[in-house]
Amino acid sequence: MTSQLSFDELLDYLDNEESAFVLDSVATHGFLTATVIGRPLPNWLEALFEDHVSDIPENVIDGIQRWRESIIAELKNETPIELPFGEDAGNEEVAVDFSDDSDIVAWSIGFVDAMYGDEASDWMENEETAEDVAVLTLPMIVLSGIDDEDPELAEMRKDQDKMVQMVNSIEGNLTELFLLFHTND
Repeated sequence: MTSQLSFDELLDYLDNEESAFVLDSVATHGFLTATVIGRPLPNWLEALFEDHVSDIPENVIDGIQRWRESIIAELKNETPIELPFGEDAGNEEVAVDFSDDSDIVAWSIGFVDAMYGDEASDWMENEETAEDVAVLTLPMIVLSGIDDEDPELAEMRKDQDKMVQMVNSIEGNLTELFLLFHTND
C-alpha cells in the first residue's frame, strides 16, 4: 500500500485540475456531508468518483474515507459541521461571490450530487418528511444552479439578499436534516 496522505495532500490531489474523475475539495466536502446527514448512499464512493474508483489511488480513497469519518465524528460530538466557505459567506455587509466558480456553489453542487447520487436512495420518498426535506435542501438546490430551467429558482438566484439568507441557513439545515434522517422522532 502507498503511504497515507495528510489532509493537505488529499486536498491538493482533489484540487489538481489534472486529477480525473474527482470533484474539487470543496465540492467533495459537500458530497461527503450529504452522504453523512442524508439517506444512506451505499455506493457513495462509486458515485463520488463516477464509477472510476479503480482509477483512484488507494491513499486517496483512504483519505476520503477518513475525511468522511471525521465529519461523522463532528456530528457525534454534536459539533456543527464546519463548512469550507469564506468567513464572509453569510455576512450581509460584504458582497458574496455566488458565481459558478465560488466555493459556496461548488459545495452545493457536491451536496446535490450526493443527494441525487442513487435513485434507490430518494431523500423525498417518505411522504411525512418530503416537504421538510424540500425546504431544508432548497438552499443547496438554489445555490448549486442545478435546475436553471425552473423560473422560481432562477428568480431566487437573482436576489442577493435571499442568497445570503440561504447561505446563513445551511448550517442549521444540515443539523435538521441529520435529525430528520437519523432519529425516530
